Amino acid sequence: MSRRTRFSQAAVAVSVIALAAVGCGKSSTDTSSDSKKSSSGYTGKGIGLAYDIGGKGDQSFNDAAYAGFQKAETEFKMGGRDIEPQDGESDADKVQRLEQLAKSGYNPVIGVGFVYAPAIKEVAAKYPKITFGIIDDEQDKAANIADLVFHEEQSSYLAGVAAAKATKKNHIGFIGGVDIPLIHKFEAGFDQGAKSVNPSIKIESQYLTQTPQEGGFSSPDKGKDAAAGQIEKGADVLYHAAGLSGQGVISEAASKKVWAIGVDSDQYAQSSLAKYKDWILGSALKNVGGAVYDLAKSVVDGKPLSGVVRGDLKSGGVGFADSNPKYKALTDVVTAVDKAKQDIIDGKVTVKTTQ
Repeated sequence: MSRRTRFSQAAVAVSVIALAAVGCGKSSTDTSSDSKKSSSGYTGKGIGLAYDIGGKGDQSFNDAAYAGFQKAETEFKMGGRDIEPQDGESDADKVQRLEQLAKSGYNPVIGVGFVYAPAIKEVAAKYPKITFGIIDDEQDKAANIADLVFHEEQSSYLAGVAAAKATKKNHIGFIGGVDIPLIHKFEAGFDQGAKSVNPSIKIESQYLTQTPQEGGFSSPDKGKDAAAGQIEKGADVLYHAAGLSGQGVISEAASKKVWAIGVDSDQYAQSSLAKYKDWILGSALKNVGGAVYDLAKSVVDGKPLSGVVRGDLKSGGVGFADSNPKYKALTDVVTAVDKAKQDIIDGKVTVKTTQ
């Protein structure tokens, strides 16, 4: 079992296309052709991608995966199929979706999100010659499974530093989509980063739901309401780790002219958020697209990744987006974030994953 700890740092662009209902879930695109044989011996139909809650168009987590999917399709001239989740679906639905991709000859097959862990474990055992990837979970162990995970707490620490330096009220907020250990990592890093700047800073905290099925990652209205409440309490910089729900956080922050910090993708650059971008201070990046691309490349090259593949600041697997010119103009904020990043890379700062 090979183990790799470095993700590609190549930039990947996101584009969104129309959805069409196909099979179990909605198939967004199907550019498959007959199995292809590369110089390395690759004979698959292409890359298979199964989305997490919220689906494509969240301008965050799922869209980052789609960017890597597109990049792999283009560079390796391979086919591909990506499938949307269904509302209220079961693990059996996820198993059926992954089996559909594997049986059709797609390789690798990737589940976008920890919710695919049981399904990946079951289906990978049935198709040992197919490489499976799962993003944000590392409990599945097999020779043909790559666990694509990240040090989210590190990028969140940078978000906390930025928030604490940018606030004018010494009062900031965190909004998590679902109250689960993965999102606790975001909050822990954010709080530690903010308190490294100002130990007495006030930090609001709220989780939208207790379970993913309740819509914590897919309900912009819930994000909007949570943001309104934190702003009313006095927070003037809000960081979300809430997937599609984060669009509501960003829109509400912009309407009240307070800073928002995005997550996973560079949300300043997302087309559906363009009207709010002046108030997107930055984004805590997670290179999900790079992980998808790198897994596809490894399979095409005949050296498929397996085991835990973890992205961090040093490898470019996580980071902080500085696309907003208004952010770049805040030189004291930029300097503090850059120093914090280097301190983490150099081992001077160890970021907590729990509070």
